Amino acid sequence: MRETLTLREGYFEDPNAFRALADLLQDVFGIDIGLQSRFGGPDPSSMPFGYFDATGRCVANFSGFSMPLFIKGRAIVAAGFQSGAVLPVFRGRGLYRDLMQRAFAWADKQGFEAGLLLTDKPQLYHGYGFRIVPQFSVCGDVTQTVPADAEAREIDLKNQDDVALVLRILADREPVSHQLSVVRQSEGFLLNAALDPKIRLSYLPGFDAILAWRLYGGTLQMLDIAARQIPSMSEIRDALGVAHDRIEVFFPTDRLEWSGDDRPYDGSCALMVRGLQPSDIPAPSMLSPMADF
Repeated sequence: MRETLTLREGYFEDPNAFRALADLLQDVFGIDIGLQSRFGGPDPSSMPFGYFDATGRCVANFSGFSMPLFIKGRAIVAAGFQSGAVLPVFRGRGLYRDLMQRAFAWADKQGFEAGLLLTDKPQLYHGYGFRIVPQFSVCGDVTQTVPADAEAREIDLKNQDDVALVLRILADREPVSHQLSVVRQSEGFLLNAALDPKIRLSYLPGFDAILAWRLYGGTLQMLDIAARQIPSMSEIRDALGVAHDRIEVFFPTDRLEWSGDDRPYDGSCALMVRGLQPSDIPAPSMLSPMADF
């Protein structure tokens, strides 16, 4: 019964409670947010809402956090919602609904203009005003070029100097797109890179930039670029020096001096928004996978 559980809010200052949340997410989703300890800890703007049992185990959680966005050239004060999970034995008791309502009420009280979440069960959130935002990547064939003087070097997230370099650039980055992008989310960027071994981070010293990318067959998949000044597509390709004959970009390309064909993004989770109409977000567009939450 719920009365045997303790509700805790904003508990990330307690390392044992944070570890209990990490255990919950590992059990339910198979992901380890404990990796954030290598990158300075969890997002300080996070507001977790969780139920704990008498042993200190986190049995249910739903969190909100600050996720400022750029949409159509305007800064939007938005909240993201994440880490929603309940241990199977505690499901069916209304815990998830209770925690969602607490998190949404917190966001409303804080004055966020919009709320976003990613989910594979969008029907759960329609009743709370969330609507699906279609996402599109941008694809195009390119001429094969591999310059001999490519300057990029790969980032090693087990190297603390490299982590510090990435954190410095993320802290001072420009939005990768004026159409749709996060303004700041260093914790998510690094965690997503650490969780997916296919994601590679490269430092482009000529631009003091970090490129997040994957190579899929002959396709260069660009996931994000963090820099004070966003390089053009041709500059990125020259600096990276990786053989490819096709490009797929997973964020709007308005700052890359390059365009391609829009392709509906078939991801495992839908992007949902409330407080804004889906039509308020440019179409086609996409939120960088490095901002997944």
